[in-house]
Amino acid sequence: MPTTTWNRHHILSLSDFTTVEYDAVLQTAASFQEVLSRRTKKVPTLQGQVVANLFFEPSTRTRSSFEIAAKRLSADTLNFAAATSSMTKGETILDTAKTYLAMGTDIMVIRHREAGVPNAIAQEMDRLGVKVSVLNAGDGQHEHPSQGLLDLFTICTLLDPANPRIELLKGKKIAIVGDILHSRVARSNIWSLTASGAQVHLAAPPTLLPKIFAEYFSEDATSLNRQLFLHWEVEPALRDADFVMTLRLQKERMTAHLLPSLREYHQLFGITRNKLRLCKPNVKVLHPGPVNRGVEISSDLMDDPEFSLIQAQVTSGVAVRMALLYFIGSGKL
Repeated sequence: MPTTTWNRHHILSLSDFTTVEYDAVLQTAASFQEVLSRRTKKVPTLQGQVVANLFFEPSTRTRSSFEIAAKRLSADTLNFAAATSSMTKGETILDTAKTYLAMGTDIMVIRHREAGVPNAIAQEMDRLGVKVSVLNAGDGQHEHPSQGLLDLFTICTLLDPANPRIELLKGKKIAIVGDILHSRVARSNIWSLTASGAQVHLAAPPTLLPKIFAEYFSEDATSLNRQLFLHWEVEPALRDADFVMTLRLQKERMTAHLLPSLREYHQLFGITRNKLRLCKPNVKVLHPGPVNRGVEISSDLMDDPEFSLIQAQVTSGVAVRMALLYFIGSGKL
């Protein structure tokens, strides 16, 4: 594994990640990917530490992935579910976090439907002067750092399995299609993919990709020479794309009628074999899940290993999350 010192105590956003940090994650995840292929899949790295998965909203992939990642590192795990917790009796989020702190938690993995909750808990831990690290597992319409990193890892290991690194994506065209407006995954992927030198093209109906969205990234993107493009039709984004990432329509977050119908959305923006003809011949398709089959992507395409990296993303998630827990749990690369 790399030997550079890791200085980040919390992992809350990818907006300020450096190239060195991205490569450290990729290379260390590759090492853990090798560990996961062995008969004995555990390492003693975090033995004696406690990882608390505080998920204040439902999750399958992210929660299970963090749990198995912690166990593969030999950490003890605590799992929280809001529906069966004291929050139903009026306990606050910060009081819940302090309860887990009192139980000896070393790392808190936080997921919440409101943006900023992981940051608030991290600030409270810092204020208390305790050495507890916080990892953002998705907060509202803000970010989902571990998903952005596992997507990056999935693509880079496809390009060079032996030495995944961020420079492999320089000059590649990557289309992100779907519900950009509500997607924390899209925001994290925009930061990571543009940092690699890739050309990132966003495509969605105007209601799901308002012009103001570009202002969220424009100043930083310009100063960092990042390439981000917006389209309200799918064809320009797909043309000659090397990778296509399609996003779930987050109907639970939509407070207005933003789409005429799911059928029309699929016709215009759903990823199908026919639409992929616009892309490079060896194009690959990603989706962070869960998937609305036949809406964001055709069911047959989703299950086709020639094009789909969706299962590879799930597998990559364990190795990447092992790397992240390792960094903030040990402080060394």
